[in-house]
Amino acid sequence: MIIYDEKLQNVTVLGAAGKMGSGILLLTAVEMADLSLKPENKGKTFCLNAMDVSQEGLAGLMKYLKDQVLKLAEKKTVALRQIYRDRTDLIENEEIIREYVFDVINIVRPVTTVESAYNSTIIFEAVIENLDLKKKLLSQINENNHNKPWFFSNTSSIPIHVLDEAANLDGRILGFHFYNPPAIQRLVELITTPKNPVEMVEFAKTFAKSLKKVLVPSNDVAGFIGNGHFMRDALHAIHEAERLTKEVLFVEAVYMINKVSQDFLLRPMGIFQLIDYVGIDVVQFIMKVMNPHLKDEDLHSDLLDKMMNLGVKGGQRSDGSQKDGFLKYEKNKPVAVYDPDSKEYKQISEFQEKCDEKLGPLPDSWKPWKIVNFSKDKKDTMLINYFNELKTGKTTGAELARKYHARSNEIGNKLVIDKVANNKEDVNTVMLTGFFHAYGPVNEYLS
Repeated sequence: MIIYDEKLQNVTVLGAAGKMGSGILLLTAVEMADLSLKPENKGKTFCLNAMDVSQEGLAGLMKYLKDQVLKLAEKKTVALRQIYRDRTDLIENEEIIREYVFDVINIVRPVTTVESAYNSTIIFEAVIENLDLKKKLLSQINENNHNKPWFFSNTSSIPIHVLDEAANLDGRILGFHFYNPPAIQRLVELITTPKNPVEMVEFAKTFAKSLKKVLVPSNDVAGFIGNGHFMRDALHAIHEAERLTKEVLFVEAVYMINKVSQDFLLRPMGIFQLIDYVGIDVVQFIMKVMNPHLKDEDLHSDLLDKMMNLGVKGGQRSDGSQKDGFLKYEKNKPVAVYDPDSKEYKQISEFQEKCDEKLGPLPDSWKPWKIVNFSKDKKDTMLINYFNELKTGKTTGAELARKYHARSNEIGNKLVIDKVANNKEDVNTVMLTGFFHAYGPVNEYLS
């Protein structure tokens, strides 16, 4: 553990005030604070640089950090009493909690200059998916940091070997892809290359274990497992909605495919909701990043381009509320669908009954995603019974669901064939853990 503690004495998070960076910073700050409070580390200095170009963002970050650490401290007062057992000045829980919050916050240094990373041994990179920007930052740090730091990139799509070669890092970079939000999501995709030092990979595994993360290895192929599945899954939904416009209005087609992917396929949210959650702009951008690295397919959607040209981007606000995209939201629930021709939202209530009737009823054994997903003892039986019924359904909804499921299964299998994933279990784990699906895409339910 000596190398582990030493490597975490001086760390920098690039893009710390962003949606992903703030969560990564929180997790790292708590881990570093816990290390600093060990008796063997008494007297050692632990420094975590929260680097971002936005002063306003950093101010918000520090408030977020304080609030989150306070909540965490309140949940582990018993453990904190043990940590501070030699502090006779700390008697009440409130005093212990306040001291712990101070100790965590005291490690963090909000900074706006990249020079602050020149003494760090670990660099977490969580800036936007822009190769040129990543190259510039990583190269500058590498050229001026004599510690030969390890770089952990949160990229969700850019191949790690591309970043390595672009920034001339000599193998000292790996993919450590947290899922959003990092503080809550348990999944981390680990993307390594043959050039990575063995001790660097071992450190990454130890760090993930300390954070209580589920670590899934993904091979160094653009998009990795998560976006490798999600981008193709989204394109299938878009193409199906476009095909349906021969029979129904565009807004009705989007509503129907969203309902099929959520209700008929037992997912936590519909596919168009998920695209909005991630951001139409982000989805479009990831496809553009992935495309040059793919030989046998074209990840592109004219519809996404059209939505972007109309300024409809989706995504989330800083408070976590959902911005309008394909769907319009009230209290984070969809209430309307955007019509790109009229450039306005159409209320779902105006066509919901018509669309539901066209889809047909859900199978009799259907249960909501939440019930299926969290029913551990009966989950497999519930899924088998449900899909057996869906398999023979004659409704439009059942037919669309079977086609959607088959495509999802095909995508998952291809990720294994193309050696993006090592096996189907890793594909399923990513979708189960990172996307909260009730079942993995590579299965026998509808075979």
